[in-house]
Amino acid sequence: MLYNIKLDIFEGPLDLLLHLIKKNEVDIYDIPISAITEQYLGYIEMMKEMNLEFAGEFLVMAATLVHIKSKMLLPVDEEAVPEEEEGGDPREELMRRLLEYQRYKEAARDLNDRLVLGRDVFPRGEQEPVEGLEEGAGFMDVSVFDLMEALKEVLSRAPKERKIDLTAERFKIADKINHIMDILNASGSAAFLSLFPPGATRAEVVVTFLAVLELARLSMIRAHQTDDGVIRVYIPKDEGAARPAATGPDAQGVN
Repeated sequence: MLYNIKLDIFEGPLDLLLHLIKKNEVDIYDIPISAITEQYLGYIEMMKEMNLEFAGEFLVMAATLVHIKSKMLLPVDEEAVPEEEEGGDPREELMRRLLEYQRYKEAARDLNDRLVLGRDVFPRGEQEPVEGLEEGAGFMDVSVFDLMEALKEVLSRAPKERKIDLTAERFKIADKINHIMDILNASGSAAFLSLFPPGATRAEVVVTFLAVLELARLSMIRAHQTDDGVIRVYIPKDEGAARPAATGPDAQGVN
């Protein structure tokens, strides 16, 4: 039987749109809908290729973007009376949702900061010390979409395969989890791209990436991007060297 990897995406479609807007350095009030739609669909294809289970809202948003793009491609009727024009800018509703969601995320982040006041708090100008990083190196959190963006580089170097075979048992997510934890326990931190063996097939790249996502979901590792743009992963101080049990469906093998 075909083995389908089921792993929740930790972000939603609006998070992906905000990521693309930030990545392209565009104004949220003037979204280049054609370019954003193309990039959004590219992420959907990556999720499908890796057999990642994602919410149907991603497909609904994809359909919405395509619909907005098609409306913007229609010629403007200069003789139309303004009151008769349908809905004005077709991006308006999407912009409203993005702005509202962005405010919600910021409010939630502020509330969370208040809840953890006195815990995991560091003096102004200092950050959580990460073993293996140069002293004074600045860094910021990254999202799953930032990791997927970096993954594109790895996939571009991997040998081309018509289709990833999910029936063989050459690579196992549990083994990759243990391998990643061995690396981090030994070095303190590691560059995200260094976790993928040179010459790895697309299947091995996917399994390694899924192992990273699973460790992040379990809060066993964290990922930050340093000032030089390199994404690094490390074990939070309070997590130690604990390992997840290599059981359950994710312990199945894929090629």
